[in-house]
Amino acid sequence: MKRTILYELKKWKEDSRRKPLLIRGARQVGKTFIVRQLGKDFQDFQEINFELKPEAKQAFERDLDPHRITRDLVLFTGKKITPGKTLLFFDEIQEAPKAVSALRYFYEMLPGLHVVAAGSLLDFELEKIGLPVGRISSVYMYPLSFNEFLKAKDEDLLIEALMAHNINEKISEVAHRKLLIKLGEYMTVGGMPEAVECFIETSDLKRCFKVHRSIIDTYRQDFNKYARNYQLKYVELLFNSIPAFLGKKFKYSNVPGDYRKRELMPSLALLEKAGIVSKITHSSGQGIPLAAAAKPETFKANFLDIALSQAILGVDSGSWLLEPEINFINKGTITEAFVGQELLAYSMPDRKSDLFYWQREARTSNAEVDYLTQKGETIIPIEVKSGSTGSLKSLRVFLNSHNRSPYGIRFSISNFSLDNGIRNYPLYAVGKLMDE
Repeated sequence: MKRTILYELKKWKEDSRRKPLLIRGARQVGKTFIVRQLGKDFQDFQEINFELKPEAKQAFERDLDPHRITRDLVLFTGKKITPGKTLLFFDEIQEAPKAVSALRYFYEMLPGLHVVAAGSLLDFELEKIGLPVGRISSVYMYPLSFNEFLKAKDEDLLIEALMAHNINEKISEVAHRKLLIKLGEYMTVGGMPEAVECFIETSDLKRCFKVHRSIIDTYRQDFNKYARNYQLKYVELLFNSIPAFLGKKFKYSNVPGDYRKRELMPSLALLEKAGIVSKITHSSGQGIPLAAAAKPETFKANFLDIALSQAILGVDSGSWLLEPEINFINKGTITEAFVGQELLAYSMPDRKSDLFYWQREARTSNAEVDYLTQKGETIIPIEVKSGSTGSLKSLRVFLNSHNRSPYGIRFSISNFSLDNGIRNYPLYAVGKLMDE
């Protein structure tokens, strides 16, 4: 399974000014797998999992001198660690806080050694000890994008046809139809690597759905690792509720039960830090960066993966395979969430990306644009229409009131086309947009 982020890791490997690298992201998005893939480019690969072998933490107890630490690790593993030849990988590093602190000294005192670290709940530990500015680099991982899904299915020719296509023309109907069918598969299976691998190897949806449920159970088992006892019920409640709120402005008052914002808000922040939930924050879209004009208290919420969302809701996601176009029409909130998931997947991996949307609430007329994205000095509004038709009133209201936005984007099941300042993209072409 080839992941795009591997190219970024290979560039890091060759960079003479590289720093120890943290791979960050939710549990089971493929962090360990991708580092092992990178390890194939080295003469030696040394993996130390602090959860599997907690005794390895002893190497960091005396002091944080990387020269002594590596000597002790050699004795612990019985394998050589040679700068320039070895990739040293600390997995589940959140279990060893002193190892996190030691990373900065590998950069300062042993820069020739390639050091990578990952952890499923790493951001909680980083909040406690801090991240030394200028001493450690980070890359962020998400579930497989649709293009990565196609790559995993050996659909290289289909990817090439899509990415090389001129957006001013329609793509061939053969390619359009096949891409919609493949997108229906993705909407069923999602982007979690284990589920994708299961689908490719077995084509057995029941086994894939079992993988989804297993991942969901794993996330639930993690709650007590980062939530206090009194927060557990709130975290569980939000975890189960967020998929039902996809595409809607999030209001704490809509969460089932008689709970207050001050009770639920910290627990939502925990799910966000764990990488399970991402906020889509309201922005006026009148300046760059978009975050500068944001209203943090007004947001929508996306779940990590569309297939996991459907599993939590108990939705029959297998219907995407039988009638993908009808499902795109009937399941508009899932379709909108898919685009948000894709925008994150294709974002720059060396920074944590945020999602934004725009809304105007007025007595006479309301308007809402699903996503805003920034390309250079311009702000591009994005509207997601699950069917092939639908009003673009909100998109035009935005364009008429925002001089930084020369055009808008509509994603739908329709083919590529241009419509008076609005560029129509098929839903499968988010990667195409982000690559331009």
